[in-house]
Amino acid sequence: MRILGIDPGFAIVGYSVIDYIGNKFILIDCGAIKTPSTESFPLRLTKIYDDLNLIIKKYKPDAMSVEELFFNQNTKTAIQVAQARGVILITGCKNNIPTFEYTPLQIKQAVTGYGRADKVQVQKMLQSILKMKELPKLDDITDSIAAGVCHAHSAKFAVKL
Repeated sequence: MRILGIDPGFAIVGYSVIDYIGNKFILIDCGAIKTPSTESFPLRLTKIYDDLNLIIKKYKPDAMSVEELFFNQNTKTAIQVAQARGVILITGCKNNIPTFEYTPLQIKQAVTGYGRADKVQVQKMLQSILKMKELPKLDDITDSIAAGVCHAHSAKFAVKL
């Protein structure tokens, strides 16, 4: 199964492409869609849509796993991230990719076995699972990898959007 993991945002969207075969994970690609703060918000959303479409066309994932929004103190930012998530979800649907959402708690539980794990615990477990010496520097990318691993571990229980 090929999974496209997504950590949504509007300034940075982390993405990863993971193959899950048998009980093994292979990280095919990972990166970030970055939108310039100098551009209007609608243009930033358009860039997310366009770049995500290119990633989907290139890697042809079987499923997309998207982290659900964790609401923080900044309402304006939360609304903008929610709008970017909407674009991401529509992009998956328009490409006929089964799309699944997981809370941060579910992702941590699936990756580490503990839903309240901290970032370091999640990163160490991902390094072990993927047999990597080091993970990407951006947390957004690492979070997308965790979302992909979560779906692989949860796929038989997941509810498709």
